[in-house]
Amino acid sequence: MSILINKDTRVVTQGITGKTGQFHTKMCKEYANGANCFVAGVNPKKPGESYEGIPIFASVKEAKQQTGVNASVIYVPPPFAAAAIWEAVEAELDLVICITEGIPARDMVEVKEKMRKAGSKTVLCGPNCPGIISRYEIKIGMLPGHIHMKGRIGVVSRSGTLTYEAVGQLSDLGLGQSTAVGIGGDPVNGLKHKDVLELFMNDPDTDAVIMIGEIGGSDEEAAAEWYAKECKNKKPVVGFIAGVTAPAGKRMGHAGAIISGGKGTAQEKLVVMETCGIRTTKNPAEMGKLLKSVI
Repeated sequence: MSILINKDTRVVTQGITGKTGQFHTKMCKEYANGANCFVAGVNPKKPGESYEGIPIFASVKEAKQQTGVNASVIYVPPPFAAAAIWEAVEAELDLVICITEGIPARDMVEVKEKMRKAGSKTVLCGPNCPGIISRYEIKIGMLPGHIHMKGRIGVVSRSGTLTYEAVGQLSDLGLGQSTAVGIGGDPVNGLKHKDVLELFMNDPDTDAVIMIGEIGGSDEEAAAEWYAKECKNKKPVVGFIAGVTAPAGKRMGHAGAIISGGKGTAQEKLVVMETCGIRTTKNPAEMGKLLKSVI
């Protein structure tokens, strides 16, 4: 079993005719059940064409009507990506994974508010994320499939590269993964650590979780406090926060990684996580070993 995606997920690629969309759609199609899962693409200027045998439609709604897609992956350029998210939401897809980096924060605020007002049930992952992978079932996005191993450890991370690092360490230790979820590093995004942690806690085929965060915001603290106070089905969770040495007020890497008003420091997050029963390490090379020590 896996969370969010599985071999029965049917995916439409928004931005399939761009260089990035083509490359990663081809890689995903060739991974596990991808040939059955990636069934449509969207480009309003190129309906009727195809890429790698995948038909291209004028809109997400049309792709859904014709192929039954229930998930979207977005590689649309930043100025148009929020509109692409909204198009998928309007088509009432179950899941939208937005890979695009550099979407203006104002655009994301607006689309999130529209989703809220509409009472949308669509789950948004990202933007600025590497995607989601369930080993031997499906990958959506740009995660490197070859480092993953099927197993029972969940991974949730704001950082793309640290997602790969954690997965690689787990696989080297013989600990496979149920699902790895990159939620993205932007300050205005969809899924939060708490949302994914709750899914893993309720997944019968996930035994433990690595939660990777970064400086900035308070999402990691919120997840830790939920785990301590509200989680009814506790499984071991270990954590790492990137940015221990980051100076206050300086943006590190991307829009979400900034300490403001004395809040959002790595040390502050680590203290809260430890207090809430999540074992942590300050050494990213020790994430896998720490996880192995608690199971």
